Amino acid sequence: MKKGKFDKPKALVTGGAGFLGSHLCERLLRDNFEVLCLDNFFTGQKSNILHLLKNPWFSLIHHDICSPYSVDIDYIFNFACPASPPYYQFDPVKTINTNVLGSIHMLELARHTKARILQASTSEVYGDPNIHPQPETYWGNVNPIGIRSCYDEGKRCAEALFLDYHRQYDVDIKIARIFNTYGPKMHPNDGRVVSNFIMQALRNDNITIYGDGLQTRAFCYVDDLIDAIVAMIHSPPDFQGPVNLGNPGEFTMIELAEKIIKLTSSQSKIVFDPLPFDDPRQRMPDIGLAREKLSWEPKIKLDEGLKKTIDYFMTFET
Repeated sequence: MKKGKFDKPKALVTGGAGFLGSHLCERLLRDNFEVLCLDNFFTGQKSNILHLLKNPWFSLIHHDICSPYSVDIDYIFNFACPASPPYYQFDPVKTINTNVLGSIHMLELARHTKARILQASTSEVYGDPNIHPQPETYWGNVNPIGIRSCYDEGKRCAEALFLDYHRQYDVDIKIARIFNTYGPKMHPNDGRVVSNFIMQALRNDNITIYGDGLQTRAFCYVDDLIDAIVAMIHSPPDFQGPVNLGNPGEFTMIELAEKIIKLTSSQSKIVFDPLPFDDPRQRMPDIGLAREKLSWEPKIKLDEGLKKTIDYFMTFET
């Protein structure tokens, strides 16, 4: 662990009340960090982190990283940005600002405090890939003017900013390209495929698949992903990434829907709607670099993770 300036290493988690951010806050507290959770609550939920407020080493700050923020800090985890299409397309200019201007503000904070900073990038930088599975050396196939570009190109620009700040100012950076992740604390109406399918199945509604259902994704359970993020932040300074973090198991949308119907004992039927514009046909990480540099690979199988996620969603009224 990098030596901190405080009694405990002090970490700032932007987007800390979101799905991944809240899990990360919990893990950092368990790992003996002081944690500052910063969120504007556009998609983050206070319910995700309310139980942490009783911890004296946890602080909640209501702030939007599109405005500068100053604090003395050891580590910055930049997770602030809506990650599902309905949310990031709701205000695309805001999404781009969060990815670009927000990244600049966090990089400037890291530059002045000498903090190590990790960027939560995304598999979306690969767009609709022509190479499968996707290695970090692949530059992607992204539509720069499509309706998804506010997120895809915003994250690509953020990666460029991180590398430029490293090359120009010697900022200590890490870049993690996160593939589809699921688990408890996902918002039930966040528009992502796992939450959509589970909620529809629990209500015995039709499960809506877009396109022919043969498009594939690889699903990583949140605990595995957080293990990888922690391994990345503690990796040697000469390894900046980007590194793919995800589960290399590949499933079609039909297979995912059938698994969820079976696990929920649902009466739901599968129906098909047109595929959204620019939706990728295949998405699966090559995690060879993560295995080599982080000694990491996911452990939780899809059925096991889905059971845990379904148990969480069953606490909501259906």
